[in-house]
Amino acid sequence: MSSKTYEIAPNQSIELLKELHILTRDGKMNQDSRRKLKQVNHLFQFIEPLLADLKSTQDSVTLVDHGAGKSYLGFILYDLFFKEQCDRSHIYGIETREELVARSTELAARLGFEGMSFLNLSVADSIHSSVLPPTIDIVTALHACDTATDDAIRFALHKHAKYIVVVPCCQAEVAGVLRRNKSRSLGDALTEIWRHPLHTREFGSQITNVLRCLQLEAHGYHVSVTELVGWEHSMKNELIIAQYKDLPRRKPTERLNEVIDRLGLAELHERFFAPA
Repeated sequence: MSSKTYEIAPNQSIELLKELHILTRDGKMNQDSRRKLKQVNHLFQFIEPLLADLKSTQDSVTLVDHGAGKSYLGFILYDLFFKEQCDRSHIYGIETREELVARSTELAARLGFEGMSFLNLSVADSIHSSVLPPTIDIVTALHACDTATDDAIRFALHKHAKYIVVVPCCQAEVAGVLRRNKSRSLGDALTEIWRHPLHTREFGSQITNVLRCLQLEAHGYHVSVTELVGWEHSMKNELIIAQYKDLPRRKPTERLNEVIDRLGLAELHERFFAPA
């Protein structure tokens, strides 16, 4: 196989890759496109077993991709898995930029991807949208910025998703609270972790994902955390995968509340809500 196509899966649509501008019209790929394809295909390797597990116990699968952007992930998932199902399986892409929704809708129609829909909604508004089914099997969010990842998690919990797959992006809310409350907690040696501004930002990002994991565990999910791609591609490559298993909730709920209180993040209890 030539070097220009070595990362393309055997059953992957060349026409789709050209439409997504991952391949040029003559089938070539630049370094940025290769990075994007590698990232999305790598994420597919994590998601495919989850889709297969769902299909083994039910007739069809519903997936919602939040912060879809140009819908690279949704189209790749549909191309490599959904289009072969020949059932009522469906992918919904949620995106706030109307022009991207229109473009993705047109592309899906042109490719004959009938099981794809794109909605011009915020993640928060999608929770109560009548256009979406009352339950969703799997929820994804690839680099949904700031609190959009938290909204995607809230959506997944509201829709009783069996699987949740998120790659968090930049998140400044927790760091902002740590910064504002720093002077009130300087007597605690623990605050040395985020005393310097750079550490405040980095620790804020780290603790945000810790709280997200505890939140999911407090709702009965089993959570695993890994890397999506190598550090040379992106500093935002933490992959959180949660599977609902109705696990005991008391201990993770206690830990979640303890971490929030210890770090002076009480105003964010609602953001990282847990069962009463």
